[in-house]
Amino acid sequence: MKVIVVGAGIAGLSTAWSLVKAGHSVSIVEQGPIPNPLAASGDHHRIIRRAYRAGTGYGRLITEAYQAWDEMWADLGENHLDPRGFVCISREPGDEAEEYREGLEEGNFPFELLEPDAAVKRWPFLEAGSFRYAYFSTEGGALHCRKIASGLAKWLRANGANVYENSKVVEVDAEAGHIVLESGETMQADRIVVAAGAWVLKLFPELDGELKTYRTALAYVEPPADLKAAWQAAPVVLDVGGAIDGYVIPPSGGAGMKFGSGLHRVPTSDADWNRQPVAGEGEAIRNLFSPPIARIAEYRVTEVVTCAYTFTSDEKFMAHGKGKCLVVSACSGHGYKFGAAVGRRVAAAVGDGDIAGLKAWLRAEVA
Repeated sequence: MKVIVVGAGIAGLSTAWSLVKAGHSVSIVEQGPIPNPLAASGDHHRIIRRAYRAGTGYGRLITEAYQAWDEMWADLGENHLDPRGFVCISREPGDEAEEYREGLEEGNFPFELLEPDAAVKRWPFLEAGSFRYAYFSTEGGALHCRKIASGLAKWLRANGANVYENSKVVEVDAEAGHIVLESGETMQADRIVVAAGAWVLKLFPELDGELKTYRTALAYVEPPADLKAAWQAAPVVLDVGGAIDGYVIPPSGGAGMKFGSGLHRVPTSDADWNRQPVAGEGEAIRNLFSPPIARIAEYRVTEVVTCAYTFTSDEKFMAHGKGKCLVVSACSGHGYKFGAAVGRRVAAAVGDGDIAGLKAWLRAEVA
């Protein structure tokens, strides 16, 4: 089949990769460059981790996620995963870090529990007396998004796909199977996959009831000189406990250290809105991390990056079929780690038409 993929974030690129491997004729169309720094998957790195709340089902899907990444590394000839593991820090009973621990226990996934003194000894950037416990798992790390995107675009071109950068799609005719570009050019296909990330509602406004767009920002920082070595060797910090929904990615893959917090996101009706950081935004994000990060004021903000992404109400992934078109939104703030697996599953659904099966898998409702 001739298939057009709209959007070259991780879901779109991975879908195109799997479609090409299945023998389809593929064109992928991206509104910006590849990687696109404005896209949710256009930053330097994202976390992969086994930990999920109990009952969500996503924890066990991580096994397939790792298998899919391994397949991709074999094709790219490069491995873009830094498998440094992850740590969570619980500061309050019932906080997100504790919920993640319960999810690991539910799935019988291994982790190492540390008392506060032992955790501070291992990771001296933590503030003694500011948390209840920490735990470490080897099943996690940092995925290097920009290297993955560049590698996939190169692989797609080398394997016969048409890769169009700086080509904004302004209309999708799902019934007719064609798209219209901002230039006025049209393209036709047997099937269309829309993986447009935070811009999907501009093409399918009727999905506004299921998807909501948010704007957030991330702060890159320079740690205190005497803690640089500790951070270089540290796992990713999946959750710093309490109510801030905060994570830290240490320096990895040539990119700097990053703070991000779910508290910082704000709803928006336009993914292009307010994409320039505002004064003091990085420091405001950084300051959320004390406690449990010690000496927070000594972390110098070096760069602030904005991000736009979509969420469903229950933070599950979704797909929507319409005519010859399949819209996929595997985000809700936790989708990147599943990118390669999502691409394989979407490509399979395009081939066999099992959209119901795809939807169940995206919602982690399959064994």
